[in-house]
Amino acid sequence: MSRRKKSHQSHGTANRPRFWGKHAVAAALDNPDRKVLRAWATREAAGFMQFPKDVPLTLSEAPDLGRLVPNDAPHQGVVIEVEPLEDAWLDELIASPSPDAVLLVLDQVTDPHNVGAILRSAAAFGAVGIVTQDRHSPPESGVVAKAASGALERVKWARVVNLARALEEIGDAGFWRIGLTGDADALLKDALGATASALVLGAEGPGLRPNTREHCDALARLPITDAVESLNVSNAAAIALYAASSR
Repeated sequence: MSRRKKSHQSHGTANRPRFWGKHAVAAALDNPDRKVLRAWATREAAGFMQFPKDVPLTLSEAPDLGRLVPNDAPHQGVVIEVEPLEDAWLDELIASPSPDAVLLVLDQVTDPHNVGAILRSAAAFGAVGIVTQDRHSPPESGVVAKAASGALERVKWARVVNLARALEEIGDAGFWRIGLTGDADALLKDALGATASALVLGAEGPGLRPNTREHCDALARLPITDAVESLNVSNAAAIALYAASSR
């Protein structure tokens, strides 16, 4: 397992991120593996969030909460400071996959909004987890948690040092590795097999790196029209997950 990032963020740090919004906060409070360090809430929000008695709570006005989060963040009257979850082990995600298992592998997708949205789709379609490269993926943050709408607490997230080596292990475990790229000849529906699938997506713009492509069993594209050049990576992930889960 790779080491947790130490870089600082505004309105919290990578080691003590702040979450906001009712769904993200409620999911964190419901997660027995999540350590909540402190909380701020309006009197109204505190009445229905049911904070544990051991969590220090500061009753605050909405403008005060706004100063604890990035500009214009929709805090919905509640902010918490937490410890990051322990990363999942890759071996844990890929052990004895069922034929209908789906795993998401993200190749240098760094935008926290996209990663959060992908986590939400992964939860919706029952993916076994996501895999990212440690140095080229966002740390846990309020932006990730808000975009994930609770899924950050439910989807296993493995961070690896070397993505190519991880893809080798994923293939050895029995996953059919499909790289999504707009220049592929095959459509995704034709590339999906009868075994567990690992859907590999690259960042918007650069796409899949050459070494990542070489570690895929097949390359495939989504059947979009010429009206747009490509889809947002989180939208592509949602469509690909639907296709894989509908086999």
